[in-house]
Amino acid sequence: MEWVTDSLLLFTVLYFRPPVSRALPQPEKLQTNNVGKKKRPIEDLILELVFGYRGKDCRNNVHYLNDGADVIYHTASIGILYNVATGSQSFYQEHNDDILCLTVNQHPKFTNIVATGQVGDSADMSATAPSIHVWDAMNKQTLSVLRCYHSKGVCSVSFSATGKLLLSIGLDPEHTITIWKWQEGAKIASRAGHNQRIFVAEFRPDSDTQFVSVGVKHVRFWTLAGRALLSKKGLLSSIEDARMQTMLSVAFGANNLTFTGTISGDVCVWKDHVLIRIVAKAHNGPVFTMYTTLRDGLIVTGGKERPSKEGGAVKLWDQELKRCRAFRLETGQMTDCVRSVCRGKGKILVGTRNAEIIEVGEKNAACNILINGHMDGPIWGLATHPSRDFFLSAAEDGTVRLWDIAEKKMLNKVSLGHAARTVCYSPEGDMVAIGMKNGEFIILLVTSLKIWGKKRDRRSAIQDIRFSPDSRYLAVGSSENAVDFYDLTLGPTLNRVSYCKDIPSFVIQMDFSADSSYLQVSTGSYKRQVYEVPSGKQLVDQAVIDRITWATWTSVLGDEVIGIWSRHAEKADVNCACVSHSGINLVTGDDFGMVKLFDFPCPEKFAKHKRFLGHSAHLTNIRFTSGDRYVVSAGGDDCSLFVWKCVHMPH
Repeated sequence: MEWVTDSLLLFTVLYFRPPVSRALPQPEKLQTNNVGKKKRPIEDLILELVFGYRGKDCRNNVHYLNDGADVIYHTASIGILYNVATGSQSFYQEHNDDILCLTVNQHPKFTNIVATGQVGDSADMSATAPSIHVWDAMNKQTLSVLRCYHSKGVCSVSFSATGKLLLSIGLDPEHTITIWKWQEGAKIASRAGHNQRIFVAEFRPDSDTQFVSVGVKHVRFWTLAGRALLSKKGLLSSIEDARMQTMLSVAFGANNLTFTGTISGDVCVWKDHVLIRIVAKAHNGPVFTMYTTLRDGLIVTGGKERPSKEGGAVKLWDQELKRCRAFRLETGQMTDCVRSVCRGKGKILVGTRNAEIIEVGEKNAACNILINGHMDGPIWGLATHPSRDFFLSAAEDGTVRLWDIAEKKMLNKVSLGHAARTVCYSPEGDMVAIGMKNGEFIILLVTSLKIWGKKRDRRSAIQDIRFSPDSRYLAVGSSENAVDFYDLTLGPTLNRVSYCKDIPSFVIQMDFSADSSYLQVSTGSYKRQVYEVPSGKQLVDQAVIDRITWATWTSVLGDEVIGIWSRHAEKADVNCACVSHSGINLVTGDDFGMVKLFDFPCPEKFAKHKRFLGHSAHLTNIRFTSGDRYVVSAGGDDCSLFVWKCVHMPH
């Protein structure tokens, strides 16, 4: 009987076997942490927050709107309107390259009208030519685009008293000065300005024909006569030993007085075009910015200054620049360097070299920091919290910063004294590991920001750092073609237990497998290799590699992500990638400032995608936040962090 059953069974198995492969089902590429819910693909990204302000090489580019309720400024290629009460931001996104200057139309007929000038390549009037956009700050409508022959870019813009004319300065070798009727898009006059840099040119507040330009050993007083531009050089003769200094800023007084701020800290006072007085050492360092208050004629100056009892980097002066009050910026910096000042009702708005925007109360001198940003890039390191809408950034400026998306602000900042390259959270979010450019790495406890341990086993930059999902190991990848493993259960002495052998080039990105047994490493030789943890032995069996489920995926290399490389890509074009926690989407950042959204996996070449602009030049890093609510992208040259809201497909 038994035999019959067995043969029957065999017969059934052989003849009625369902037509599927006998192999186990292919495991998931990525461990998903919202299993059970139906996974919904992401169909769009919407810019929600930008942390950054271009203060380091621009000036006069932070202004109040709507009686001080809103602040307008820029970073990368984005114009930002910031609401002081709520901290929410809205964006002007029509520029296709870095914005270099910004001004606000003061005429009541043109309320909230803004002009911004951008970088550009050529003077051949193609799409890459520099342009000036005139737009409405509230509804973000473009009113006019002025394409100009200022090759290299536009460094200064200024509206006339009636608001109908716009003055622009180019970065071309002639530093061309151009006057526009911006509503018609018509150029009415243009002339070579100076053989060296002109920093700023501004219309007199009561004029449509008179303006002043300042620059390298240059101050000139201009008159627009029909279509002609006439000018007079500033005359020094009336003052003994006065020599022409480099002028950085300009402001105006009644009776044809002009004030210019110098690189030495003096302010020159001009009557018509003749120097009549020097305010010596108005600031200890360069006077980068000046602002003329239209309603009462008071003048604000901003410079580079070490805060002291009597001195501050911001000063408010009377109409003739005889008396002043100094304001200290409570930034905790050794030296404050102010790049932009403007004045609202009882408040002075300040933009600094260190990418802060600060409101200073005139009565009580209280400082309120509205905006923080990294002061020097690139921002290399980016890590999102395992469960909350927080993220960390680490940059060349030697700081690691903690950001809160819901509160729209920086929560904390640690100054490390050396350039930071990479940062990562432990699986529980209770520790943070930071890799430094000098080969050192540091582990901090999140609650106290105290150092738990630090080590320097390498002499060159740490490129990526990762905790294993079981929290046992720390993997430290460096540009010395090495990944070192540390066993955290042995305590803060951080002795290396092993390292990966035979890595062909410097490490770019690393990811652990979900079971903490393997590490995938993408390298500068454009090879992706898999190593056993903690032995560091390379795994070469492709069948085993194909069955690994990864805890994260940030590699730009591998069959699963062939589709992210564009047709024209040189190999170095895609810098960073991140697969969503759901395992079905992938975002990348490239050398062209683009964020792209793909399906994952994308094994077919030139996969279809959506693209999102805003960053300038190259992106350095990109991550999904927990639950795939947001994507955070980090910029290189623009020192800015963009937070994009993920729009999921409806069920």
